[in-house]
Amino acid sequence: MSKWYEEAVFYHMYPLGLTGAPKVNDGGEVVHRFHELMDWLPHLQELGVTAIYIGPLFESTTHGYDTRDYKVVDRRLGDNEDFKNFVKKAHESGIRIVVDGVFNHTGREFFAFRDIQQNRERSPYCSWYKGINFGWNTHYNDGFGYEAWRNCFELVNLNLYERAVKDYLFDVIRFWIREFDIDGIRLDCADCLEFDFMKEMRWMTAQEKPDFWLMGEVIHGDYARWANDDVLHSVTNYELHKGLYSGHNDHNYFEIAHTIRRQFDENGGIYRGRKLYTFVENHDVDRIMSKLNNKQHVFPVYTLMYTLPGIPSIYYGGEWGIEGRKEGGNDDPMRPRLVLEKCKAENAHPELTKHIQWLGSIRRDNDILAEGVYRELLLTNRQYAFARILGNRAMIVAVNNDDNAAWMSIPVPVGGEVTDLTTGEKMNVENGRINIEVKPAESRIFRI
Repeated sequence: MSKWYEEAVFYHMYPLGLTGAPKVNDGGEVVHRFHELMDWLPHLQELGVTAIYIGPLFESTTHGYDTRDYKVVDRRLGDNEDFKNFVKKAHESGIRIVVDGVFNHTGREFFAFRDIQQNRERSPYCSWYKGINFGWNTHYNDGFGYEAWRNCFELVNLNLYERAVKDYLFDVIRFWIREFDIDGIRLDCADCLEFDFMKEMRWMTAQEKPDFWLMGEVIHGDYARWANDDVLHSVTNYELHKGLYSGHNDHNYFEIAHTIRRQFDENGGIYRGRKLYTFVENHDVDRIMSKLNNKQHVFPVYTLMYTLPGIPSIYYGGEWGIEGRKEGGNDDPMRPRLVLEKCKAENAHPELTKHIQWLGSIRRDNDILAEGVYRELLLTNRQYAFARILGNRAMIVAVNNDDNAAWMSIPVPVGGEVTDLTTGEKMNVENGRINIEVKPAESRIFRI
């Protein structure tokens, strides 16, 4: 029996951007914006979404990752009661909630750092941060230096080897679970976190909530170091993310197929049995519609995201094909203000919205896509077909990135009647194969 997160379709919200909250938290009055996020829940149900990854959420100074207070919801979004009601309403809608856990660093306004500023060597929190040195200085002119995250000195690196830091952060997580009833945490910069810290977190959260999910942001490296029975349940599959757009831009399905074969092939895939988090865009990378040379390729891109091994995730606005590119160091274009009713009324890509709804319904109705093993069936630069197989049942997926229609002769991996899920029609099987025409930028899904 698979866990809820292995079968989930995620929706990723960056709430400060989505709601148009001010860029800087001036410490003023609480502004209640969660009611607006509540209005999105019926829309997400229509898309077939079963889980929301939302964050950052907790009191911060600017973009959300410079935490001021881990136990208070950012006043630009609302208060703790607002978030508690949001989680409750989401649960009533059959949607789980996963929040951003920013544990590698804090902002400069966090209480422990402020204590060091005030009390210098006498502060009991000097060991809470890496590299505190009273013989140094920074451009903030604190009169001491410290290790900053990637030289961003508004982010001060926590010392996760320090027992008091670990105990504090675990207390924060227990508070989130007990106060808000969250279902999981996405760990920001998990590739910068200490493994012992994550292992202890895994054990602790399982005591609090047995089906609690831990997913780490990992860009490079061997994902199995993080996604295993001792550390985290899952990580971001950046390797596949890159292949999904460049494999279409270069008319090179070999790139995607090679990645999947290496990761998930039933014979020798290095991550087989693991469920990695699949995405085509997020708050840190350019929107998929801004990256594709042929925007029609967005259809097979999403089909592959939903049907290849992994846990699919839509980034807010992706269902309407919105665009956005990073401008230098400015991430705002990928994190826009969106008004739900306006997006629906002015939808420039209604066929894409329908396609994502269709994929959501297929994912919901076919456990094969969560549990089935992967098997490659056909591969050229411009055509690709594979199966997900579970016992004597299977799903076959075929995609075409060519500018012309293509005939594909695909071997059928198990016996039984083949149904085209696009049309609902039964398919002829000749000599153990189905022979189909796939239009340019089209994807077809069959169930056996």
